[in-house]
Amino acid sequence: MTGVRPEVVVWLLLVPAGVLLAVVDVASRRLPDVLILALAVGVLALLGIAALLPGAGGSWMSALFGSFIVGACSLVVFLVSRGFGFGDVKLALLLGAVLGWYGWPVVVVGMFAGYLFGALYGMALVFAGRAGRRARIAFGPFLLAGAFVGVLWGSYAQ
Repeated sequence: MTGVRPEVVVWLLLVPAGVLLAVVDVASRRLPDVLILALAVGVLALLGIAALLPGAGGSWMSALFGSFIVGACSLVVFLVSRGFGFGDVKLALLLGAVLGWYGWPVVVVGMFAGYLFGALYGMALVFAGRAGRRARIAFGPFLLAGAFVGVLWGSYAQ
């Protein structure tokens, strides 16, 4: 399908908020709960409306399940690792909905890309001698970049 789809409005509203979240995470290594949780609720509500409109390119139910599954998996990662903060868990809840809109392959691509970007950055820091193996980095920007890759891929794959 070509042309503008109803969910484009959601993505356009989410981009400035994602940039803000990335900047705040890099600067303070914290992701503000107020913004993330409001975005998660808003995105799910707006995607629910978009699903009712003609020409929608995704599924609200898969967005809801994506949010739940990615959030739950991220919570497990948080509980077993030291490098993943709880803000990242809440961000993953939001991004699971965004990626889930286009289906499970997009969820896998988007989350894999985010982890890959973060791992490559971490390895570059270690190889450059600027950080040790246990150094903590702001992971939110990498999750956001991975979600961006996933949404782009999903919107064209539909």
